[in-house]
Amino acid sequence: MVFRGTITDAPNFDATADAEALYNAMKGIGSDKEAILDLVTSRSNAQRQEIIAAYKSSFGKDLIDDLKYELTGKFERLIVSLMRTPAYHDAKEIHDAVKGAGTDERCLIEVLASRNNKQIHDMVAAYRDAYGREIEEDIIMDTSGHFKKMLVVLLQGTRDESGVVDADLVEQDAQDLYAAGEEQWGTDEAKFIMILGNRSMTHLRMVFDAYEKIAETSIEDSIKSELSGDFERLMLAVVQCIRSVPMFFARRLYKSMKGLGTADNTLIRIMICRSEIDMLDIRECFRLRYEKSLYNMIKDDTSGDYKRTLLELCGGDDDLAGEFFPEAAQIAYKMWELSAMTKVQLRPTVRPAADFDPAADAQALRKAMKGFGTDEDAIIEIIAKRSNAQRQEIRQAFKSLLGRDLMKDLKSELSKNLERLIIGLMLTPAEFDAKMMRKAMEGAGTDEHALIEILVTRSNEEIQAMCAAYENAYKKSLEAAIQSDTSGHFCRILVSLVQGAREVGPADMERANEDAQELADACNADSDDMEMKFMSILCTRSFPHLRKVFQEFVKCSNKDIEQIIKKEMSGDVKNAFYAIVRSVKNQPSYFADRLYKAMKGLGTDDRALIRIMVSRSEIDLFNIRKEFKETHDASLHEFIQGDTSGDYRKTLLVLCGGED
Repeated sequence: MVFRGTITDAPNFDATADAEALYNAMKGIGSDKEAILDLVTSRSNAQRQEIIAAYKSSFGKDLIDDLKYELTGKFERLIVSLMRTPAYHDAKEIHDAVKGAGTDERCLIEVLASRNNKQIHDMVAAYRDAYGREIEEDIIMDTSGHFKKMLVVLLQGTRDESGVVDADLVEQDAQDLYAAGEEQWGTDEAKFIMILGNRSMTHLRMVFDAYEKIAETSIEDSIKSELSGDFERLMLAVVQCIRSVPMFFARRLYKSMKGLGTADNTLIRIMICRSEIDMLDIRECFRLRYEKSLYNMIKDDTSGDYKRTLLELCGGDDDLAGEFFPEAAQIAYKMWELSAMTKVQLRPTVRPAADFDPAADAQALRKAMKGFGTDEDAIIEIIAKRSNAQRQEIRQAFKSLLGRDLMKDLKSELSKNLERLIIGLMLTPAEFDAKMMRKAMEGAGTDEHALIEILVTRSNEEIQAMCAAYENAYKKSLEAAIQSDTSGHFCRILVSLVQGAREVGPADMERANEDAQELADACNADSDDMEMKFMSILCTRSFPHLRKVFQEFVKCSNKDIEQIIKKEMSGDVKNAFYAIVRSVKNQPSYFADRLYKAMKGLGTDDRALIRIMVSRSEIDLFNIRKEFKETHDASLHEFIQGDTSGDYRKTLLVLCGGED
């Protein structure tokens, strides 16, 4: 195995001299933290063990006890953890995860999904030695169900590591996984556990490719729709580690630092355990996925000696670099290939109501609004639980039976966000999109993000229907409105998209190579030419074709298209191209990100929240929920619950359709 760590053996190492240096750094009042930090982070773990032994021989004291006494807080936790052997460090992490009242399931998942057989056997032995107990018994006592079973399988450390692949068994395993999940009602979890827990990494990568051909969806998407809770999280982690251990840790590191507060235990654990193994690859994957270097993220998120130690372990800032290491280029290429092969089963959260009776619903709505006060619950119960086509029938029945305009009645009875949300649900999708475009452009400022989001994510038919609805409602063409409200290249991009003339159909391989090469060449042109070339391809080609183009772009340029856009472009043009790339890669994930931005931090962007919840509820809101949970480690339901209130919240939660 080639080690690509940032920490290696120090040359001219002298354990006794180091022990003395540490003793002097802690002597007297106060300690020289800088000297401790510099010394500990510039020695390998094996060398640190020699220093511990030399310290005891020279001074008759325990180095770890002295460090604990002299240092405090997160800095102490980090330095002391660096002094333990990897096996004892893992054992302590697991012990801390299961002792006491709650269980830290995420720690169990991360450690057991990512270690090889030898690391697992060493950890089991270290646990027995340190705590006089069996790690397996402690985990069994603290977990349950399929989650427990899979953890026990991983704890055996018996994954096939031979690297031999049997082509027939690959096909068989792919068929078995398909039969155990996508093909039947209910899921045969035991099959998933047996195959994912025992087969070799190389074998499973081939199984995942074969599975995708059979199921027309990735194994990850199947796991998300078939499994739930900690078991789902564990199986996803196992799959991610099989695809790429460095990418798995890049994701974990990102989650540990984004949002409010830092999950320091996770951050410390990963930075220590990977510093001598694959930290260089993790840094690359981090930059590839998040367009920001790990170094800068740590720098922004931590402070003091703790920060300085973490940065030493990180070892360098990749924002200064431009191109990929070979490992990351392969991963980037594979990510686009996956995205190209996957046919995501889109799932709504709002479906047509059974035994639907528009006349009865119309009468019930009238009753809810008649007389003093309004029965909001009755209104929400009907409108949020009918499909849009059914709501149109209710609108018609209301007029036929009662001679009244349902929209006017609702507007006069409801107010603020609840009114906006309910009215949004009552409009047809085309009327709603037209109204949202109008709102984004009326008044002083322009909501460019809304314009981009709508025009990038709608199909040709949806765009044409929206244009007709816009003209009908506002007696002006949508194109003319965009031209009077935006300018320059950004205006051209929107005008191109509003034609609703994007090509449809699969990728044309030969043309995809040509397009990729043209984009790569354009990166060396001046910014005007570059933006025009990007527009001519990104705004016109079909999404399946663009997936292939972006994949081949990695080959032509050794760069990722997202990074180029972020680095070379700016403002609304950058945001528009970036939104196209994100939608091509994974549209539900793009919407999940937009929802997160609408609710995080102070204040809520209610317009964006209403727009996405209404427009996606009958298309792919279930998929968006799953992506939200995976990226933000919290459910969409939790976010809405914490960020909104009253009947507005109640309606949004009905549309959301459940807690993940």
